[in-house]
Amino acid sequence: MKEYSYIINGVQKTSDKLIDVTNPANNESIGSYYVSTIEDVEEAVINAKKSQVKWARLSQEERDQYISKITEVLTTNKTYLAELITKEQGKPLSGPGSNFEMDACIGWTQVPTSLQLEDELIFEDDTRKDILKRVPIGVVAAITPWNWPLMIAIWQIIPSLKMGNTVVIKPSEYTTIASLEMFRLINTVLPAGVLNCVTGDGKIGEHLTSHKLVGKIMFTGSIATGKRIIEASTNNMARLTLECGGNDAGIVLPKTDFDQIAEGLFWGSFLNMGQTCAALKRLYVHENDLESAVNALINITKNFKMGNGLNEENSLGPIQNKMQFDKVNELIETAKNNPNAKLFIPELNVPSEGYFIPITYITGVDNGDPIVDEEQFGPVLPIITYKTVEEAIEKANALEVGLGASVWGSDSNQLEEIVLQLEAGTVWINQHGAIHPFVPFGGVKQSGYGVEFGIEGLKAVTLPKIVSYKK
Repeated sequence: MKEYSYIINGVQKTSDKLIDVTNPANNESIGSYYVSTIEDVEEAVINAKKSQVKWARLSQEERDQYISKITEVLTTNKTYLAELITKEQGKPLSGPGSNFEMDACIGWTQVPTSLQLEDELIFEDDTRKDILKRVPIGVVAAITPWNWPLMIAIWQIIPSLKMGNTVVIKPSEYTTIASLEMFRLINTVLPAGVLNCVTGDGKIGEHLTSHKLVGKIMFTGSIATGKRIIEASTNNMARLTLECGGNDAGIVLPKTDFDQIAEGLFWGSFLNMGQTCAALKRLYVHENDLESAVNALINITKNFKMGNGLNEENSLGPIQNKMQFDKVNELIETAKNNPNAKLFIPELNVPSEGYFIPITYITGVDNGDPIVDEEQFGPVLPIITYKTVEEAIEKANALEVGLGASVWGSDSNQLEEIVLQLEAGTVWINQHGAIHPFVPFGGVKQSGYGVEFGIEGLKAVTLPKIVSYKK
């Protein structure tokens, strides 16, 4: 099987340690990757720091030309990378799967080149003029998760490079191979040292994020790891953008036609088999609408097939790794111990091998139950009833997280009132998880801080510098 290298200063590197990677749909080996050492991290950061000086001297327009070359590389290699994502991460090629992820990589590479951060006149009178300029931070340490490994890497890499920073990125140890291949391809069109990659577990990540030459950390992952990154950053006072997961709530107004919104609820909940931070993971419906909600969701679920994502008939895949597979199953088993809980599992042909879990709807549970309070990050949706909309809002806001939320219904005035009361970085109306490269995205409470995407995302990877002129 092929062995995949990490990249430092434009050079592919190896080490004494290899880790084998298997397809979560069938446990077949797809290759192995070399694991970086602490010395590799040092070399990567030092080279990134040296390269950043020359890279920052280029104009935004000149760096945009390099980024346009990245777009061409991703477009040319879309099929190759999409197949690697499916083999390693598990999401199907079809539907909102690996080809969708690659299209997103291309889109989120193109959009920043259309944006420009201009100097801002802050103050002027007869005696002075003050201009706010945006300057690069320096070296960006990027830590990516295993659920959307290439797309989220692009979210971190492209704005950072555009604004004159260099990057040292560590992909998740669960989805390293596809990431390494994308980084290798991107490096064919970039100057050496602008994009570097190291591999390994949390020890490698901790050394990277605490390095004294790192000026910015971008992270997507769990709350627990996000807190460890905050602690690591005390060593370098690095600026932080943290997206620490969700457990997003959705509220459906009373008497809503569930047949009209069922598909939106389904993909809002089960995009990437629920392995998405901004997925709908808690659905609140009026107690009189519970039966309608369950029936509509079961009916829509029957339209989709589950299996190995390389078969383009399948639009539902496996859980990515055994750790997550076991966690989701444990939450399901715990829910079964609740005497009020009922499980609804639509008839799907679920493969017997691989980390497959059938789409599961659970009623009779409430806030306080683990399946509701813990982010299950899998194909399970608890459906919680409420008596009043005020009760639904209170329950939606009760948890420590606040990445996204959604409200569903036809009464626009009531929808607008609820939007203002929900504690989340983004609130969608009659949709969920609809992120866009022009629209800032980030969480509140323990879902993290800082935003990505659009102009605000570019500002997040720069430092404000005031230039004050005496007249």
